[in-house]
Formats: sequence, C-alpha cells, structure tokens
Amino acid sequence: MHFNPKFTAFIPNFLHFLKRTRPTRANHLLKPFSLPYCTHQAIPSNPKPLILKQCIALLQACASSRYKLKQIHAFSIKHGVPLTNPDLGKHLIFFTVTLSLPMSYAHKIFSQIEYPNIFTWNTMIRGYAESGDARPAVDLYTQMRVTSVQPDTHTYPFLLKAVAKILDIKIGEKVHCVAIKDGYVSLVFVQNSLVHLYATCEQAESAHKVFELMPVRNLVTWNSVMNGFALNGRPNEVLTIFRKMSLEDVEPDGFTMVSLLCACAELGALALGRRVHVYMFKVGLTENLHAVNALLDLYAKCGRIREAKTVFNEMKDRSVVSWTSLVVGLAVNGLGYEAIELFKEMEMKGWMPTDITLVGVLYACSHCGMVAEGFNYFNEMKVKYGIVPKIEHHGCMVDLLGRAGKVREAYEFIQNMPMQPNAVIWRTILGACSIHGHLDRAETARAKLLELEPNHCGDYVLLSNLYASEQRWMDVHQVRAKMVMDGVRKTPGFSLVELRNRVYEFVMGDRSHPQDKEIYEMLRETTKLLRLEGYVPHTANVLADIEEEEKETALTYHSEKIAIAFMLINTLPTTPITVIKNLRVCADCHLAIKLISKIFKREITLRKTVAWKQQMIRMAWKQQMMRTNLHRATEDGL
Repeated sequence: MHFNPKFTAFIPNFLHFLKRTRPTRANHLLKPFSLPYCTHQAIPSNPKPLILKQCIALLQACASSRYKLKQIHAFSIKHGVPLTNPDLGKHLIFFTVTLSLPMSYAHKIFSQIEYPNIFTWNTMIRGYAESGDARPAVDLYTQMRVTSVQPDTHTYPFLLKAVAKILDIKIGEKVHCVAIKDGYVSLVFVQNSLVHLYATCEQAESAHKVFELMPVRNLVTWNSVMNGFALNGRPNEVLTIFRKMSLEDVEPDGFTMVSLLCACAELGALALGRRVHVYMFKVGLTENLHAVNALLDLYAKCGRIREAKTVFNEMKDRSVVSWTSLVVGLAVNGLGYEAIELFKEMEMKGWMPTDITLVGVLYACSHCGMVAEGFNYFNEMKVKYGIVPKIEHHGCMVDLLGRAGKVREAYEFIQNMPMQPNAVIWRTILGACSIHGHLDRAETARAKLLELEPNHCGDYVLLSNLYASEQRWMDVHQVRAKMVMDGVRKTPGFSLVELRNRVYEFVMGDRSHPQDKEIYEMLRETTKLLRLEGYVPHTANVLADIEEEEKETALTYHSEKIAIAFMLINTLPTTPITVIKNLRVCADCHLAIKLISKIFKREITLRKTVAWKQQMIRMAWKQQMMRTNLHRATEDGL
C-alpha cells in the first residue's frame, strides 16, 4: 500500500506547521509521517492502529481548520481506517461540532459508528442544540435511550438547551421529569438549564420556582432567572431579584446588565438606568456590546434621545442591533426623518438591515406621514434586502395608511395580504376607523376580531368610543352591556413616574397617595395658569353622555396630569419629567402638557408603554438575550 500523492504533499505541510507552532510535540506526533513515508515507501504490515493514532493526534493538533479536518478524514478513509471505530468517530464528530460544520456531515459519520459511546451521543445532541434546527437533538436522545445508553452529567444541559430553542414546553417538562428520575436534577448546570428553559418558554413562575429550590446558585443562575422575568414583561421582579443578588454579594456581569437595563426601560426607571450606566463605566462593562445596546435602548425608550445618540457615537464596536435600536428610538420619539437618515447612513457603511430594522423604518414613515416612502421601502424589502415581508411589516403598512386617513386603502391592503391578517392588524384598522369616523369598516373589523380574540377589552372600547363620537348612545350602552355580559373588564389607565429610585403609579382621579392634598392643589393651580395661556379643554375626548362641566372636570384628573403634578411638587425647578402611560394619551392631555412644559420651563416626556409596533424590537432583544444568556450558561456549565 502506498500514499496517494495528494496526501504526500499534505503531510509535510502539517509537519512544517507543527514544527513552527508546537516544536516540542512535532517530532513525537509526526514521526511516522516523516521523509521515508513521504517518498512512496511501503507502510508497515499492520498500519491501521498507527494511522488511527496519528489521525487522532493530527485532529487534536489542527482542530482550528475545517479544511484540514476534512483532509484528515479523507486520509483515514483512503488508508482503510474504518469509521465504525468509535475513537476516530468521536473525535471527528467532536471537531465537526466545534468548528460549526454542517450537522449533516457529523450525522453521516455518526451513523457509521456501530457502538457510539455517551460522549459521542452528547456531542451530537450539543451540535444540534447549537444549530439552526434543534429538534433532531430530541430524536437523538430518544434513540439513545432505546439503545440502552445511559445519560450522564452533560446530557441534560445539552438536551434542555435544544428544547429551549424549539420552545416546546411539554417536551421540556418531560425531560425535567426524566432528569429527576435519573438523579441529575440536583446538578447546578442542569438546574440552570431548566431555569433558562422555563424562562424562554414564557413560564416565569416555573423558572422562579426552580431557582428558589436551588441550594447552590452561580452567576448564570441569577442571570437566567432575571432574564426570564425580563423576557416575560415582569420588570419589577427583575429589580427584586437583582436586589437579592446584590445582598448575596454576587458580582454582576454584562448579561446581568442587559436584563437590568431592559427592566429599567420597561418601567421608565431612568434614574436607576443611569446608576447602572455609571456602574458599567466603573467596572469596565462599557466595552460589552450587548450591555451597551441595552443602555442605548433604555435612553431611547425613556425619551432621552440625545443621550442615546451619545452612547451610540461612543461605541467602539457596533452591531446591527445598535443601529436598529437608534433607528427605532428616533422614530418613536417623533424624529422620523432623522431615523430615515440614520438608516441611509447605516446602508452606506455596509450594514445589512434585518427584518427588525425595516419595522423601525416603516414605523418612522408611519409617524411622519411618509406614505410613498413607506411603500418604497416595503416594496424593496425582498428585492434589495432579501427580506420577505412578515405580518409585522404588513401591520406597519396598515398603520401607515390608517394614520394618513386612507382607511379604504388600508382595508384593501388587508384584503390583498399574502397571509391571514391577525388580531393586531384588525385592531389597527379598527383604531383608524375610530379616529377618522369610518363606522362601517369599524363594524367589519370588530366582527373579525370577535372571531380571533373575542374578549379583548380594547376592541369594545374602540367601538364604544366610535359610537359615542357619533352620539349613538344606545349603541354605546349595548356595547358596554355586552362587555359586562361577557365578563370583559376594561384595562384601567395608569401613569408611572420615577422619583428617588422608586416608581409611583397613578390612576384617574387617584386620591390614594399620602400627598393627595398637595397634588390636587397643584392641579388647581396648574389649571388656572393654563387658562391664562388660552387653554380650552378638549371635551370631545370625553366620550360619555354627561354635562360639559363634568367633562372638563374629568379631563383635569387624567392620570398623566396627576403624575406631573406630583413631580412638580417633589422635584427641583427645571428637572425633566418622564411619564409612562399604559394607554394612548388623549389629545387634551397632549395640548395641556405642552403648555405645562412651557409654563414651568420643564422638559416633559410622555411615553406609552410598549405598543404593538415596538413589540418586534422587544422580540429582537428577547432573542438577543436568549442567545447571550444561553451561550454563557453553556460556557459556565459544561
């Protein structure tokens, strides 16, 4: 038997590489491949064990090159080393997974191993868990149990990682039960994976329960449970967990900062977010890209677009998430033209936008009334960017037309969508009908919503408001009676403000605060000053069959006005005020608060909590947090 000339040329290259990089090991590893073998001399009579040993040595020495791995694989096949050999097979599979080669390649190798050991099974499960399609990992685990191979300490973390990726909570619960049965659930790495699984599958309570039962916790554990509450829109719990973490002297890292900053952004807790920023600067976490992206998002969502720009400009490294966050931040703060200009700059610098970025661009066009530009971007998505428009992009276009008063065109656009419109899209058209007075279209949209989400309180309210604006009080009464009959309760409006690291909540006509006398005195004083500025209450916003005077009184006690009065009596002059509202801010409050800002020389920011168009951005963060925390859990746990 002789060496093929191609591999005769290949082996001296390895020899030169190893002598240069690992001189102490080169002679020992490559002695059988030295000059006599490279001149077509015969191989010893029993070469396979020797070649097998050297192939494994070469794989370990040159594990950073995909090309060389395939060369070594080809060399072993050429010289008769069977892939059924578990030693060679496990090394080939391990380095295939490590180098992120296609799992189809690893699976072909795996299928030829007659008796794969647990290390090989685990490596295959890990490979699929980290690939684009994680579902085969579950099938492999099932196959492994059928062949009576017992799992070990590494099996369940890899398997749970795969289950979290496919978001199948039922399979996750079954794996949890089997892990308990096999006695591995007490391992901290398995418990961390369980916390991550439940958090990712929007089972925050289950994640927290696993967390509370853990006798030993590491940083990954704390990050995972905080991440779980952040992903599921529970920012208060994130802050609570972080406080406990601080009391136990656990040092946070960049991933902790991501969850904490996302919670601050949800709550509008700007002061706390700034303290986090100072801490990041102090400990050197301003170099952490994920944390800095979360910081940028915080400032943008809290209406501090100038500070968001500063963070963006100071970033040494940027990702598409950085650009997207600022594009959306500009758009939601009413700076749609700047958002479009930033997007153009992003393109000029060679960044390829994602589907999330395009949601932000369409959102900017919607708020600026740029109908033609919005349709241009929408039509270019597939051709120019290779992005197939999703339902979120179609929803933005419906909103774009609805805001521009083109309700008929919006309805036709829905009829021509390539996918079935969801409840959000029908709710958008219902909202546009309510604003522009298209009763017929509104009733059609409401009928569709009754099929999709029959008990959503917002739909009843929008239709009721539309009837009220038309003075159809009998229809208003019928809608409200149906709400009572169906057991649907209207979501109460509330406003949040932050003062001295504490968030305060106010509802309409709120008298529960200890300072209610001072607050209402400030409201009366503010109303007098507004009258002097020429303010006239916009009573058309009070869609109720009551007297005009009662309507004016109702407008005075809206929750955002109470929150602003509270901040005026508790903060120094010129201190900026940020108010977070869970519902749409009415036209009267917009007008009044503009004048309050002028009278008291205060910068006042009104922000609605995450609207449906911003949910795509939130999903982007959710996916980012899932990836970063999962990667960290794998690094620490295995």
